Amino acid sequence: MDKTNKIIVGISIGDLNGIGIEIILKTFRDKRMLEFCTPVIFGSTKVISYHKKALNLEIPVNGINNINQLAHNKINLLNIWKEDIKIEIGNPTETSGKYAANSLEVAVTNLNEGAIDVLLTAPIDKENIQSESFNFPGHTEYLEDKLEGESLMILMSDNLRIGLITGHIPVSKIAETITPDLIKKKVAIMHASLKEDFAINKPKIAVLGLNPHCGDKGVIGKEDEEIIKPTVEEIKESGKIVFGPYAADGFFGSKTYQQFDGVLAMYHDQGLAPFKALSFGNGVNFTSGLNKIRTSPDHGTGFDIAGKGVANETSFKEALFTAIKIFKTRNQHKELTKKPLVVK
Repeated sequence: MDKTNKIIVGISIGDLNGIGIEIILKTFRDKRMLEFCTPVIFGSTKVISYHKKALNLEIPVNGINNINQLAHNKINLLNIWKEDIKIEIGNPTETSGKYAANSLEVAVTNLNEGAIDVLLTAPIDKENIQSESFNFPGHTEYLEDKLEGESLMILMSDNLRIGLITGHIPVSKIAETITPDLIKKKVAIMHASLKEDFAINKPKIAVLGLNPHCGDKGVIGKEDEEIIKPTVEEIKESGKIVFGPYAADGFFGSKTYQQFDGVLAMYHDQGLAPFKALSFGNGVNFTSGLNKIRTSPDHGTGFDIAGKGVANETSFKEALFTAIKIFKTRNQHKELTKKPLVVK
């Protein structure tokens, strides 16, 4: 394979009955996109052709049977299965979940082997994808298991990056899961990512509180005073620019988030609800902290609109550009820090 300077973007197709394939095809119907990268979709020519016909999309796709056959000026589709499968657009099925997992597994294998440079994932259904080989709450946990490093889920847009201290866990488990060590670990991952992936030399990070009004000094819960506040102070003493805890409602309502390079929310909806209210449709999900780069759109499978041709590809396109930019920034950082100058 003649690997030019183009970044090779591997794409897993997500749930076969959702909007994943639609937003992938729509992203690359503008031929100028091929100037930025070489895409390779992990799936099946038969499945892609079915969706193209259903959506009336005339987009040429270059079918290949080996990753070494990819063409740098085309949309490549690596056939990883040849059997006929039943497509039921708009309806999550055991079959659509099984082949979504297959696409992701092969894509991650190629990512680990260096055959692709970054991974872009279309949305999966967290229920029908479950099996003996995929027993994870979502992409983030799966990737942490298959790649090197410790992950931090970051939802990001142009002026907002929100990471999660706890991810896909029940609300009833949040308080007992939050510990000083976990907070320190997630702050460290975000701090390193802001420097290495976003070229921010001195990142400023805000940490949100857990309870309403940060517990009102113990009246509405003790975690903020006893765990979060002293941990933030300890991290600050280590030299990192970290502030908090902040009450989440006022923090976003007053636009205080605009003063920070990154924000760490205590739990999933505390961070994602305001993020999606502010940036939905233009946001990107970035899995930071791992040795490889993965991004995805900020939305789900969209079964209710699948097959209707109305799915918006903006977030997927943003995820593509983000993956490319982070790849370049991370490589530049590695180059700059590879041989640090010795001061005599």
